[in-house]
Amino acid sequence: MTDVQEFRITLTVDDFDAAVRVYRDALGLPEVADWSGDQGRVLLLDAGRATLELFDEAQAAMVDDLEVGRRVSGKVRFALRVPDAAAAAASLVDAGATAVADAVLTPWGDRNARVAAPDGMQLTLFTLGEPG
Repeated sequence: MTDVQEFRITLTVDDFDAAVRVYRDALGLPEVADWSGDQGRVLLLDAGRATLELFDEAQAAMVDDLEVGRRVSGKVRFALRVPDAAAAAASLVDAGATAVADAVLTPWGDRNARVAAPDGMQLTLFTLGEPG
């Protein structure tokens, strides 16, 4: 058994500056390191605590249908907990993301909004509902 110390996702993007505007500037992920050099550009951003959520195709289709109304996401979709899903989505759209669907209330009481980052990554922005 391996004791994982950090879960890091490496995202290769076509438009580095647009990705920085969305993930660092608009979403507010703090910059941990900038290892850019002559070979290329790289920023390490702190995304807080990470979890790995595994879906089968039926669950992925159900969530897409709930949030967007049809199956739209690929094999990977980021889900980011934010204080206000609708406001976060608007901020990301202002920074260059594309609105995929307005915020919806889920059956489990969360509020979820969907955007696509300039690199095409689908982002679910979710705000936890009141425990009940």
